[in-house]
Amino acid sequence: MGNVSCCVKQPSSSQREKGYSYEGSRNGRGHQYTNQTLAREDTSTNFLPHISEQTGDDPSTHPTVRPTFMERSKSEMKLKDNRRSFYVLDCNHLEATVSPLKKSNSCSTIFIDDSTISQPNLKNTIKCISMAIFYHIANRKNRSHERLMEIFEERLHPITRESISIEYLSRDPDHRQIYRFIRTLFHSAQLTAECAIITLVYIERLLNYAEMDLCPSNWRRVVLGAIMLASKVWDDQAVWNVDYCQILKDTSVDDMNELERQFLECLEFNINVPSSVYAKYYYELRTLAIANDLQLPLQPLYKERARKLEVLKVF
Repeated sequence: MGNVSCCVKQPSSSQREKGYSYEGSRNGRGHQYTNQTLAREDTSTNFLPHISEQTGDDPSTHPTVRPTFMERSKSEMKLKDNRRSFYVLDCNHLEATVSPLKKSNSCSTIFIDDSTISQPNLKNTIKCISMAIFYHIANRKNRSHERLMEIFEERLHPITRESISIEYLSRDPDHRQIYRFIRTLFHSAQLTAECAIITLVYIERLLNYAEMDLCPSNWRRVVLGAIMLASKVWDDQAVWNVDYCQILKDTSVDDMNELERQFLECLEFNINVPSSVYAKYYYELRTLAIANDLQLPLQPLYKERARKLEVLKVF
């Protein structure tokens, strides 16, 4: 009785006959949005594979597989490391020429920041998340034929009434622009840094499960859907969808509900994030911060700061 609507990447010829497809072009690039209609019997529990059969080496579920954003940022991080090594060599050459006197400290001193795995620094975490999303967009592999889904496209579902230019939807956003968008949502909804890490996990899980690309025309709705879901799963006091309509005043509750529903369907309702996966993303984000000079300033570890960090670790 009735049909179920879901989205797929590229339907077969037989599936196209019973579904809806829209194709557009932007600056010579081909885009295809597909909304396929499946019969009720095709969505039974006997037809759907178990989650364990689909995870494989998915970084959002496997604790030892490196996150996708680290793979996408590998070339840039290597280039920055080479620049640092050249700078160190130049400095060493100058020091060898001048040979200044140095005073060594005989006492061991520990320098550490105020961010822990249980209480990450919110501002720094959002900056790292923004940089990870930027690398996803800038280093996507299918620029000539991007894999997109209708529900996440701002061309079809804008989150603002202001007219969006074609240039805006075709130009890769700067990481500062991504940071401002995420910061506005997190500060207005009073979300935590842990929720930001879960948001990144859900984004990479969506890209892997739905086999889609993150691009200038869909990144804001993808991030919005991930934040909505992460805030309900992680925070004790969840933010309602209507609250996001107060932040993004041109959106509707029905649109937010549909975005959340299809996001969950693309994740196959797999919203579990093991502690090992959370820890992996936390430390990889710290690595990304160091590579992009986003790390917090290090300060000497005194007794008072040690007690504070111990309290943060416990609570």
